[in-house]
Amino acid sequence: METPFPFRTLPDYLGPGLNLVFIGINPGLYSVERGHYFARSTSRFWPAFSASRLSEPVRRGLGVEKLLPEHDVELPRFGIGLTDVVKRPTANAAGLSARDFEEWAPALLKKIRLYAPQVACFHGVMAYRSFLDFALNQPNKLATRGPQSVKVGSTRLYVVPNPSPANAHFKLADQISSYDALAEFLQPQ
Repeated sequence: METPFPFRTLPDYLGPGLNLVFIGINPGLYSVERGHYFARSTSRFWPAFSASRLSEPVRRGLGVEKLLPEHDVELPRFGIGLTDVVKRPTANAAGLSARDFEEWAPALLKKIRLYAPQVACFHGVMAYRSFLDFALNQPNKLATRGPQSVKVGSTRLYVVPNPSPANAHFKLADQISSYDALAEFLQPQ
């Protein structure tokens, strides 16, 4: 897969008219190797997303009960995009530096402004705080999960737990519940 970067990474699944964009902190090396978001079998993303109300139109449209990493490319058809705060892959988020966020968070801000999804959902408070710090210059160490008071243009911001297995204090049921709450948040205002 070719990228405009000097390294392999995951493509952005973005475009106009999206209802929701999921934003990870950065691609994992394993996922880049497989060519799909959240490809590691221990990630809670696909099992939790599949079990949530949020995925009902996707599962119905694809005629599947369970969504898998290879379905990532199909999500934009259903109004859901995928991207990252930082596009440089690492083995884990600990491999990122402040310089990575300085470089990449402003690029994410441009993407959100360009495509103006209804909701931009960050996977993890760390991803969201880094975006606030380095893209919006609004350090907020008190940011928590759920709907945020900050908006980017008309795009509302939301934070769910990071589905990484490294975030072990959140269980699959917590992840499902957070996606169900996000489904409710997405309902027309």
